[in-house]
Amino acid sequence: MVVKLQRPILVGGLGLSFSLWMLDSWHDSIVQVGEFGLLSALAVGGGLWLFQKNRPKDSLQQLDSMVIDRATVESAIAKTETVINQLAQESENHTALETLREQVAQLLLELDRQEIKVAVTGSKSVGKSTLIKVLKENVETRNLVSLQETAPLFREAGDNSDAAILAEVAKSDFVLFLTNGDLTDSEFQALQQLKAANQPTIVVLNKQDQYLADESASVLLSLKQRMQGNVVATAASPIPIKVRKHEADGSVQEWMEQPAPDIQQLTQQLGEVLVQQGQRLVWVTTMRKAGLLKAEAKNWLNGTRRDRATPIIEQYQWIAAAAAFANPVPALDILATAAINAQMVMDLGNIYQQKFSVEQAQTVAGTMGSLMLKLGLVELSTNAISTVLKSNAVTFVAGGVVQGVSAAYLTRVAGLSLVEYFQQQEIAIDSGTGLNLENLRQTLQKVFGQNQQIGFLQGFVKQSVKRLLPEAQQVEVVGVQKAVG
Repeated sequence: MVVKLQRPILVGGLGLSFSLWMLDSWHDSIVQVGEFGLLSALAVGGGLWLFQKNRPKDSLQQLDSMVIDRATVESAIAKTETVINQLAQESENHTALETLREQVAQLLLELDRQEIKVAVTGSKSVGKSTLIKVLKENVETRNLVSLQETAPLFREAGDNSDAAILAEVAKSDFVLFLTNGDLTDSEFQALQQLKAANQPTIVVLNKQDQYLADESASVLLSLKQRMQGNVVATAASPIPIKVRKHEADGSVQEWMEQPAPDIQQLTQQLGEVLVQQGQRLVWVTTMRKAGLLKAEAKNWLNGTRRDRATPIIEQYQWIAAAAAFANPVPALDILATAAINAQMVMDLGNIYQQKFSVEQAQTVAGTMGSLMLKLGLVELSTNAISTVLKSNAVTFVAGGVVQGVSAAYLTRVAGLSLVEYFQQQEIAIDSGTGLNLENLRQTLQKVFGQNQQIGFLQGFVKQSVKRLLPEAQQVEVVGVQKAVG
């Protein structure tokens, strides 16, 4: 007779206590050796059945429903090329151009790639290396599969390497995300990122043999509920078990035996996905890479354009300051009536391929002035600038300074807001007629907040005063202040 004795790791707090209580009446009819495991299996089985009935679509089902084909991916690559070509046109010697062009050329080759890239990721000591080794020996389509282990996630609190690891994972076609228990918050957040990126993923509960049968089933059910399916349990390297053999003469022999890896469910599901969805997986990955490359190229292009836009904004902010200082008007009318802001709109629009007529530019300037009034930005900025002026050398002795500085500040906010707004738009739009007022409102609030810090205001006021007042007049104002003090 051979008896196998396992020594599982106990994990507290698991199990379906309510379901077990419901089945307690069966307790006495179960043989002593297996009663607890059978009751738990029944309880968990019932929970799994209820879950399966109404569970939402998992990521593999979402993959089936995605409308994607070769033409769609080719179109995405073409849009990426458009951005790269625009960057070349506006900055032909840009340092990033060569690399960007090489990457977009590689995307076209990716469309016909046969090998499926599977990333195996997870935290430290979850069995990534061992699982890869076992899978290479058991996956039937292994000749067409590349299994790539990532560096461990979540190594230290506040470690920034996780973002880089997940960025590498995003380049793969499929992900096996390993865990050895219920998900931590960090694991859950990482999986949500993969889901948001349309990254097909299977969550693998590895080392299931380290749990009691009912505990393993409970953890598995919890994972499926949290991740909406796509969870399998494995034991890539099961714990050796003690085997005891009773001989006829009454002697007993004992030895440790290594069970075979338990990965059947994973290999079956992975094999089905690779065979049935292989081409679609490649297209989805190529589409994702095209989007990332387009975003990178657009960032470079926006940086180039911002370098050209900044001097223009500064030019018009000082023109507005001089005009308001020479002929003070209520700050409330500055942006709504000043023709210089309409000209700034046109000049910035030309940089960002947003072509405005004079009438359209005037409408945009008026719209921004109206939004600033409604948001209270004009009053807030005027009060803040007045406070800074009172606390520094120049006071209201210099007439028109508040209006001049306010005009410069609000023109700057308007210009930076337009730049921020234009950067959110698609590249090479030919018309600027379709302003999204809600987006523009949010952008104004964001930019105003970024330029409202007291340190920035103090520096801006000081710079503005130097431009508005001759040096002799500044000295005179300082002398008046000291005499009054």
